[in-house]
Amino acid sequence: MAVIRGTSLTAYPQLVTELGGDPVALLRAVGIKPTDVGNHDAFLPVVAVVRAVEDAAAATAPTDFGRRLAQRQGIEILGPLGVAARTAATVADALSIFGTFMAAYSTALAVEISPQATPERSLFELQILGEGLPAHPHVTELSLGVSLRVLRFLLGAQYSPLSVHLPHKPLAARKVYDQFFCCRTLFGQTISGFTIRTADLQRPLKQDALAHEAVVQYLNTLTLHDSTITESVRAVVRHLLPTGAVTLELIARQFQLHPKTLQRRLSAEGTTFAALTDQIRRTTAERYLRDTDMTLHHLARELGYSEQSELSRSFRRWTGEAPTAYRKALRSKGCGTTD
Repeated sequence: MAVIRGTSLTAYPQLVTELGGDPVALLRAVGIKPTDVGNHDAFLPVVAVVRAVEDAAAATAPTDFGRRLAQRQGIEILGPLGVAARTAATVADALSIFGTFMAAYSTALAVEISPQATPERSLFELQILGEGLPAHPHVTELSLGVSLRVLRFLLGAQYSPLSVHLPHKPLAARKVYDQFFCCRTLFGQTISGFTIRTADLQRPLKQDALAHEAVVQYLNTLTLHDSTITESVRAVVRHLLPTGAVTLELIARQFQLHPKTLQRRLSAEGTTFAALTDQIRRTTAERYLRDTDMTLHHLARELGYSEQSELSRSFRRWTGEAPTAYRKALRSKGCGTTD
């Protein structure tokens, strides 16, 4: 089960109360103890946190609940992970810390920095993992809002990315998003994240080598204890699916394991490589059909299928219906995000 620290809901009760909602009732409805909110030592099921945020947005009616909550959180919610980042030598080193040790904060989040076609630009991608998640536009906006605050902590209060990528449709006018993120907003994207200037990654920070080394050593023990091979494999498979080359042998090499060893470790955690990959494909397909207008041809490529017909066959096996019928049924019920 994917989990996240209790600090992920920091300021949630106060915001819900200000908006006229009942935070205790909302939290209890999804099985979260109010005393765990804001507690770094408490691990909460990610699906419960997602529901708490999305339910609060629905109950209090604002279109910007996630963005409002993001304004009340910052690098401090990450605990030791944030300390390790802000004591690194450069911005690139700080973001690398997030990519390596995010499991110490949440097994459902993954950060990756990758180059774009233009060398002057890089992509900061934040992946929200986890099975059985409902539509979560407010959680996505919360996560990116906090990410922007972290970037501004590292790069200065006036820092602005080049663009922000959101997988869902706008919940408010585009100009509202442009003003909040201080950059161009792109909706219906296949990823969540920011396009940033590559040069900014090399900007130096106020490094504290001794503190940095001590915290990194601590994070090493946390990550080894808290993360599982299943969650690690899940993150790698999701990233590599669009390449169409996801195989047991390839993934095993990423972890410097023999394929049979990887299978044994996955089996010990109650799954197999084939089942895990199939599950990831289904979850990803359902999310894109629900939250975006992506064509089936494009979706097939995102899932690593060489033909659209492979997607259709798999989707019928998963749900008993065609992808187009699934999307149409969701929208006739008013599910997913709206303009």
